Amino acid sequence: MEITFYNIFQVFGTCLIVYLAVIVLTRLFGLRSFSKMSGFDFAKTVAVGSMIGSVATNNTPWLLGIIGLSFLFFFHFVVAQLRRFVKLKYLIDNKPVLLMYNGEMLHANLKSVEVEESDLIVVLRRANVLDPSHVRAVIMETTGNFSVLHDGDGSKKLHPSLLNGVSGLPENITKAENGRIVNIQFK
Repeated sequence: MEITFYNIFQVFGTCLIVYLAVIVLTRLFGLRSFSKMSGFDFAKTVAVGSMIGSVATNNTPWLLGIIGLSFLFFFHFVVAQLRRFVKLKYLIDNKPVLLMYNGEMLHANLKSVEVEESDLIVVLRRANVLDPSHVRAVIMETTGNFSVLHDGDGSKKLHPSLLNGVSGLPENITKAENGRIVNIQFK
């Protein structure tokens, strides 16, 4: 394909129109539109990026692209509303998984989410962990991101509420019937 000023102007105009459409759709459907709080948020963000790229390179007419983007935003909104129902939330979302607890790697949990011990070490380094014994918990979140909860000297205890909804808890953590943690026995 030959690059001409017409092609450049066409790509510029298409990008501008699609960009403005994304701004309008984000304003209509809210800031959650581009959050990565759950796996379905991430999937929608990737799909939007793919669709924008397709439209920007003239593989898809801009009007069809905007219609497609509108459908994606709408479906995302509907799924976000459905997640408010607890039974549907468990069908839509993955559960976060505890990978490390009180300085100890939980190898069965690492295996269940296909994370190697060396991968977890990288996560600890990125979180500026100087001593693994100071790590209270490492959680693989529903988006695939890692949360590393640690303190500088290992003296602080983890607040139990931070583990609510997390799967793969060690047996020394007990839960109440409603799923809330009621007692953690610290080492």
